[in-house]
Amino acid sequence: MAALDALGQKIRSLRAAKGLSQQQMADLMFVTRKTISNWEAGTRMPDIAMLSRVAKVLGVRTFELLDAITGEDTPPCVIMVEDEPIILKGFMHILSDALPDAQAFGFQTGSETLAFAESNRIDIAFLDVELFGESGLDLAKKLLAINARTNIIFLTGHSEYMADALKLYCSGYILKPLTAEKLRNEIAHLRFPVRGLT
Repeated sequence: MAALDALGQKIRSLRAAKGLSQQQMADLMFVTRKTISNWEAGTRMPDIAMLSRVAKVLGVRTFELLDAITGEDTPPCVIMVEDEPIILKGFMHILSDALPDAQAFGFQTGSETLAFAESNRIDIAFLDVELFGESGLDLAKKLLAINARTNIIFLTGHSEYMADALKLYCSGYILKPLTAEKLRNEIAHLRFPVRGLT
């Protein structure tokens, strides 16, 4: 617990030195304010992939924050993949309000998402079908190859991909715009129930 407390204090002091609120830091990292709060309180610890993002936002090197990370019992992990930063930011706010007990992370690229998935159990992945130069359907296949019990929910403005999505046995398909009601409805009907959410 001492390591968690020390890391939390370091993140808090560096954030304050940069003049960032918890919400501002969360927005820059595409995570929820609660996630930042948990890190600073020493109740949760970012993994290696997230730690490098924390370091970048705070303007320090990763080794200045932590030499090693120990495993912790974590709340449900939910990710959102959307290549448009403004849309991703809006979706993350909806996600934070609808699922306050989950750790939520936002990504703009498939490579960043897969790097995170290699070292984290992802319970739910909201994926845009059309990403810049990438296919959300292909990304879903790769995520399922890493963890077959990841609930994939496609989030798109294109209904024509629904048949292809169903072939992947996805958990859901939301047509944009995303609303809290649509999100909660999909969470209530997950293919693989998630402890703490369903």
